Amino acid sequence: MNENREGESGPAPFRSGRMFSIGTDWYFATREGDRGPFRTREEATAELALYMRNKATEDKRMG
Repeated sequence: MNENREGESGPAPFRSGRMFSIGTDWYFATREGDRGPFRTREEATAELALYMRNKATEDKRMG
């Protein structure tokens, strides 16, 4: 079941996971586009965490 995030109203949109693989390569999806390839899911997950941290810092500076 999808739930609204803080600050959202109305029906919650469908959300899916960010991680996906093509062959043996791993990627993660962002609003700006897909990132990868990474050799392992763990490597992609670590890069996603770094990306999200950097994005949050950037958003704080812009806001």
